[in-house]
Amino acid sequence: MGNFNPKRQRQLPPSIYIWRVAQIASWLVGLYILYNLIFHAAVGLNLFWNILITLAPAILVLATGAWRNLCPMATTALFPSRRGFARRKRLTRAQISRLNLVAVIALFILVPLRHAIFDTNGLATAFLIMGLATIAVFVGIRYEWKSAWCAGLCPIYPVEKLYGSRNSVSLPNIFCQECYRCVTPCPDITPGLHLLSVKTTVHDRLAGVMMVGAFPGFVWGWFQVPSTSSAINPRQLLAIFVPPLFGLVVTTLLFLALRRFVPANVLVRLFSAAAVSCYYWFRLPAFFGFGSFPGAGVVLDLSGKMPAFFMPAITVATTAFFVWWIVLRKQKKTGWLLRPVHADKET
Repeated sequence: MGNFNPKRQRQLPPSIYIWRVAQIASWLVGLYILYNLIFHAAVGLNLFWNILITLAPAILVLATGAWRNLCPMATTALFPSRRGFARRKRLTRAQISRLNLVAVIALFILVPLRHAIFDTNGLATAFLIMGLATIAVFVGIRYEWKSAWCAGLCPIYPVEKLYGSRNSVSLPNIFCQECYRCVTPCPDITPGLHLLSVKTTVHDRLAGVMMVGAFPGFVWGWFQVPSTSSAINPRQLLAIFVPPLFGLVVTTLLFLALRRFVPANVLVRLFSAAAVSCYYWFRLPAFFGFGSFPGAGVVLDLSGKMPAFFMPAITVATTAFFVWWIVLRKQKKTGWLLRPVHADKET
């Protein structure tokens, strides 16, 4: 098995160095947000939940490779391998599929908890990020390259695969100048790979159904619940989990009915467009001060300053765009990132 050796890297194109600078800047921005979450909670919460997380779905839809290149958590997770002190144990396909399922379950648990804990508590959000970073570094030390975190346990990875199914351009591969075959099929370089492509194990199939079928309803249900800063109790937990669970059951049943007649790749596009459109249908009004829960998630308050048709026009336009981009647009299948050369094997 090849080992990462910074001195052995092949000559890189100039654009790689621009991406390197952007990668460092992205990591520093992440550190700045973490600092504010701890010491200036209002600023940190606004930067993380209201701005970064609002932009993230659109970035994943339009340029998944950019997110994969610049993700601060990926930079953190791969630090041990890049510095040469990782064990780099290989995971089997079955083990990776189990990690993928755990990532989906973690996503479905953590997102509703935003309402009860993370949306209003900067320190809790900081501990969440640091906890995930600790896990990322731990598995990065133990396992091969991207296999355990970036293509395994990361809770954002299933969303990347859902929203990135209609990627339009392959970007330079910043983390992998050489391919170590850490995961097969590689999500970064395999054209047209989606959540229903891999059916090797029951965990693959279950994770695919949960993300494609359940996620649109889960997103809808999440927006039916207000955030609270009061103490957590069983009734409150029930209130924040029931609407997303109800929504995911409804869209999962619809998915199971449709998959008998609709090809898998079409289903992925339809449900991906539904999920991201639903997200911005609710998130953009809140962003501009027109949300269902006054004051929640507001970044730029335009309420009372814009005509009545402003927000309906924006939400209809974004929905139409995502339907066109993901479902209707003719697009040659492309990977998120350019394929690197294979690493030399040790002899």
